[in-house]
Amino acid sequence: MELFSLFIKAAFIENMVLAYFLGMCSYLAVSKSVNTAFGLGLAVIFVLGITMPINWFISEKILSENGWLGMDLTFLRFILFIAVIASMVQLVEMIVEKVSPALYNSLGIFLPLITVNCAILGGSLFMVSREYNFSESVAFGLGSGFGWFLAILAIAAIREKIQYSNVPPALRGLGMAFILTGLMGIAFMSLMGIDPAALSGN
Repeated sequence: MELFSLFIKAAFIENMVLAYFLGMCSYLAVSKSVNTAFGLGLAVIFVLGITMPINWFISEKILSENGWLGMDLTFLRFILFIAVIASMVQLVEMIVEKVSPALYNSLGIFLPLITVNCAILGGSLFMVSREYNFSESVAFGLGSGFGWFLAILAIAAIREKIQYSNVPPALRGLGMAFILTGLMGIAFMSLMGIDPAALSGN
């Protein structure tokens, strides 16, 4: 149940967007429509869920001094992490283009830009600094992706609704999106006092 606790913590308590404000570029740009936000959110879950264990394997089994090569190659982490992320994003891009051309066209440049989404790389760097094992890396990756998915889906739903509201002209667009993100961040901060282990019965 520790893995479930880690998933809950990554998704709600330490949400990539609302706690660390990582991945804000695509979060703000693609959150105008629930449909496109849903598609990008699923893509982020997939990329985080796949790249996190692969990057753990690379970091611990290849680049570490105690790894197979017996040399300290940790200075290569950044470039190899980004290479893994880029290859997974390319895979997602091909799948989305084949399965849903309409979604592919609506996401536009922001689908390949998942490669430079700092939430993706940030997840791998958090994994290294917190010294997660393989199963914890998988749980943390899926939880982080799910949290990002919830955040962009929520803001997209709100932004669709406020299109019919009388928003002051100076706040329309990104201004209101920033305010809403801040309010959502404050709401998620209330979850910081919750112990995920207590939720799982430990």
